[in-house]
Amino acid sequence: MSNELNLSYLQSLDDATILVVDDQPINIQVIYQILGDQYQILMATSGPEAIKVCKKSMPDLVLLDVVMPEQDGLTTCKKMKLDPDIANIPIIFVTGLQQQSEENACWEAGAVDFIQKPVNPSTLINRVKAHLLLKKQSDLLRSFAYVDGLTGVYNRRFFDQYLANQIAVCKRLQQPIAVMIIDIDYFKKYNDHLGHLAGDDALKLVAQRLKAVSKRPADLVARYGGEEFICVLPNTDISGASHLAEKMLTGIRELDIEHPTSPLGQVTVSIGVAATTDYKVNLTQLADEQLYLAKQQGRNRLCYAP
Repeated sequence: MSNELNLSYLQSLDDATILVVDDQPINIQVIYQILGDQYQILMATSGPEAIKVCKKSMPDLVLLDVVMPEQDGLTTCKKMKLDPDIANIPIIFVTGLQQQSEENACWEAGAVDFIQKPVNPSTLINRVKAHLLLKKQSDLLRSFAYVDGLTGVYNRRFFDQYLANQIAVCKRLQQPIAVMIIDIDYFKKYNDHLGHLAGDDALKLVAQRLKAVSKRPADLVARYGGEEFICVLPNTDISGASHLAEKMLTGIRELDIEHPTSPLGQVTVSIGVAATTDYKVNLTQLADEQLYLAKQQGRNRLCYAP
C-alpha cells in the first residue's frame, strides 16, 4: 500500500470501537483514560458478557484480561474463534502473566498480541493502532472477494452466503424474507447499438440507483450476472417488497438514460418479487419466475408471487 493509502487508513481509525474486558473495573478505567479520547470504548467484566457484546456491537478490537473468575480469557478467546460471526475480531491479551508457557497459551488461544500489566501507555497506544490498521486492511482485502468490480455492489458469491444467513435469522425470529430479481430491459440491444463502454456506464448507474433506493442496513443489492441484479430483504413481506420494487422502477426511469433501440425510449427494468415465511421455499427461483412474467407482460414493470 502507498503512503497515501496508509495515511487514509490511519485517519479512519478514529471511528474504531474497542472492547475492554476485565473483571476489575479499575483496570478498565486505566485503559479508558489512555484510549478513550481516540476510540469508542465498550466495557465488559466477564467472558460471557464479552461474547454477548461482540455479537451485538462487533467491535474492531478486543483487549482481554486472562485471569477472570467466571470464565478466563483463554477460554473466552477460544470460544470467540469458534464463532464464525465474531471470529475475525482481533484479540490482544492484557495480562500480568510472565511465564513462557503462559505466553504460549495466549498465542495458542488465537490472540494476535499480548501486553503486560501494568500497562505502558505508549506501548498500548501503538500496539492498538498497529492491529486496528491490520484489521482495516484485512477487511478491505476480504471485501474485494465479495464486490463486483464494475458496479461496486456485492457479487453473486456474497449474495449466496448472505441469503442463507438471513434465511436462518428470519427463521429463528419467525419473520418473512423477500427476494427481488431486477433485469435491465433490452440490454443486449443497448450494448449492440451504443457499445459496451456505454453499457458498462448504464450498469453502474442502475446499480447505484438500486442501492440508493434500498436504504435499510440489512437490505442487500448484488449483481446477479450480466444485466441482472438481485436484492435480499430480511423481515419484509410481499407488500413491503412490492412497494420497494415500485420505487426502484421509478428510480430507474428517473435516471432518464436514453435507449434508442428500446420501444420505451429509455433504460428501464423488469422486476420479479417473492416473499415467504416458508423457509424451505427456493425464493430465488420464485422471484425468477415472476421476472419472466414481467417480461412476458411487456417489461418496465414488476410481478410478484401471490
